[in-house]
Amino acid sequence: MSDLCAIVGESGSGKSSGIRNLNPQETFVINVANKPIPIKGSKQLYKPLIQDPETKKFTGNLYNTSNVEQISKIMKLVDKTMPQIKQIIIDDAQYLMAFEAMDRALEKGFDKFSQIAQHFYLVLKEAINLRDNLKVFVLCHSENVGDALNPKFKIKTQGKMIDNMITVEGLFTYVLFTERVQNEEGKMEYKFVTNSDGSNTAKTPMGCFEDYYIDNDLQFVIDKINEYNE
Repeated sequence: MSDLCAIVGESGSGKSSGIRNLNPQETFVINVANKPIPIKGSKQLYKPLIQDPETKKFTGNLYNTSNVEQISKIMKLVDKTMPQIKQIIIDDAQYLMAFEAMDRALEKGFDKFSQIAQHFYLVLKEAINLRDNLKVFVLCHSENVGDALNPKFKIKTQGKMIDNMITVEGLFTYVLFTERVQNEEGKMEYKFVTNSDGSNTAKTPMGCFEDYYIDNDLQFVIDKINEYNE
């Protein structure tokens, strides 16, 4: 069973940049929105997955798709044939629901929302069942289901119909929210929030992280999870 971790926040709040300190040789990125990875040298560090026609071996550590079945196949492929990979990143995962909702916008009835929820659930379930030494980070946008005075941020879905069928956060052991914090010098820093203060659905196991704020560094998160598990 893998460690499943959600990184949740607004666009531009430091989710994808958390990849910057990961070893690319141990990292595989599934890029749902097919956008550039926002770290220096990403095109050299992350190359598209290809298969050698003669040896049948796979090389590369990047795959662009918003197709649920393809994502499941790629995760299984990494799990079984790429033992050097220690972490899978599913970037912009909320678009798995958003793209399907847009593609099916003209369909009548509510069954489509059940199916959209089920498809997203199946991806997460598949991720949970990968090998023990894999970390799967699901990067997704947040939404405020409270109001301006009493905010309540959660993982963004496609409305109450889906929320009534699945509590997405419940499938994760770790849910970290991004936040921009002003330091003592007045400069803004990108942080991860490790536990809820009531305004979000962040959560981590007791004793895993000592601090409320940590740097938006996925390698640091992995190190702390490994330390906690061991």
